[in-house]
Amino acid sequence: MVAGVAVLLAACGKQSSDSNKQTLNLSMSQPIGSLDISKATDFSQTGNAYESFFRLGKNGKVTSGLAKSSSVSKDGKTWTFNLRHAKWSNGSAITAQDFVYSWRRTVTPATKSQYAYLFSGIKNATKVNDGKVAAKTLGIKAVGKHKVVVTLNKPIAYFKTLMTYSLFAPQSQRIVEKYGKKYATRSQYNVYSGPFKIENWTGTGNKWDFVKNNQYWDKKAVKLHKINYQIVADNSTGLDLYRQKKLDLTPLSSEQVKNYQNNKAFKQYAFAYITYLKYNFKDPNSVRRAAIHNRNIRMAFSLAVNRDELTKKVLGNGSTTPTGFVTSGLAADPETGEDFGQAQKVKNHVVYNKALAQAYWKKGLKQLGLKKLSLTVTAASDDQTTSPVTQYLKGQLEQVLPGFNLDIKQVPGQVANQLGQKGEFDMTVSSWGADFKDPISFLQIPETGTAYNYGKYSNKAYDALISKAQNQDANNAEARWHDLVQASRLFTKDQGMTPLYQQTTSYLQNPNVKGIVHNTAGEEWNFKTAYVK
Repeated sequence: MVAGVAVLLAACGKQSSDSNKQTLNLSMSQPIGSLDISKATDFSQTGNAYESFFRLGKNGKVTSGLAKSSSVSKDGKTWTFNLRHAKWSNGSAITAQDFVYSWRRTVTPATKSQYAYLFSGIKNATKVNDGKVAAKTLGIKAVGKHKVVVTLNKPIAYFKTLMTYSLFAPQSQRIVEKYGKKYATRSQYNVYSGPFKIENWTGTGNKWDFVKNNQYWDKKAVKLHKINYQIVADNSTGLDLYRQKKLDLTPLSSEQVKNYQNNKAFKQYAFAYITYLKYNFKDPNSVRRAAIHNRNIRMAFSLAVNRDELTKKVLGNGSTTPTGFVTSGLAADPETGEDFGQAQKVKNHVVYNKALAQAYWKKGLKQLGLKKLSLTVTAASDDQTTSPVTQYLKGQLEQVLPGFNLDIKQVPGQVANQLGQKGEFDMTVSSWGADFKDPISFLQIPETGTAYNYGKYSNKAYDALISKAQNQDANNAEARWHDLVQASRLFTKDQGMTPLYQQTTSYLQNPNVKGIVHNTAGEEWNFKTAYVK
């Protein structure tokens, strides 16, 4: 979902002078990156303005969206969606062709969508994105104005859940062509299909609004009239605003958690979101590149990190220790019900073991012909958790591993992402949130050549297991599960990336704010049914 920095929301509520017009004041720690769903990289709340065939409701349940009904063929390869008579926020009709246009636009190579890989499995999607065939060959077609037929290469176990993602929402070709290069660069250069439309977003400003979309098909369910957004850069400011009753939901720092964890307003929201050390296997420096390619060095890093200390003492916000690259609580074995987090565990790999870490370190340095090693970790300066995490890593790794020096390079999150894309880093503190409730949402990232595999990790055996899960075993739930468990275990043994912690965020929440739907995977925040009591 998000590669890079976690985006935390804070919400506050008040009723306007018009009792029928409810208003929330929400804050974000960072600006919205893009309003163009074909180019966006953060979908944590885009479902509030853009809607696909379905929506993700309470407890991750798939609920009604722009499709009033759907069906799938017996072989699982053909999906038919019957659209309701819905309208864009400007009052024009949403048609089947709007879906066809949107999907083709996203997978067209010139768009450079970082999320085009999620279309993989839809007929010709990968070939279109690779520039091998024309976009018109993509497996989606409009049958009349209100029927969309999607053809898959093979059954996709999580396809219905995937269709809740606003990445797959329609786009108006007329609007895209009308505004050209201006499209979605400001809120007024777009139209919206979801419960809210966006106003006063300039692309650079720190304030914007979500306003109830009165053209929305289910507008009767939308109680809020307006959501005012502003950037609140730190938890201290957020807490001050909460105390002034200007915020009704504010995220807490680890120090604040200690003071408020017994308060009746204390609340925690878990998310399938993992933070990890990403290595650059194409590091431009030959010495550092050789060190990163050395598995013993990577194993030493993993075993030198005391994750219990990191989560409880450094973060102290409810975050937990991961067992591997896939978060716990995301998915369960279709036959036994065992959590994937338990199934993927590999002994002595994602644990703290000082003696074993030093043994791997000594062996790695000997293989490299080195007595000392310096690396730089790049991290986002505008994420409040990053600084304490990087400072902890520096102190811990330098203490446990003799001869190691870790330099810290903190830059704005957008710059960190750009450096990642360019391959200009040794290591980064990175994060990833699940796009949907399936392990593949994490496990497709380390595949050779994927868009978010900035560190260029590549392992043929790993690729083969993922391919088997997605192709040969795609329609066999238990066989597919076994493939994914084996892939995750292999990735852990190789320490292609080193898991640090699984995010849980602690908040103070005013009980008068009701109806917010928070999902642990996919589009995290859903305000369609939110209201102020």
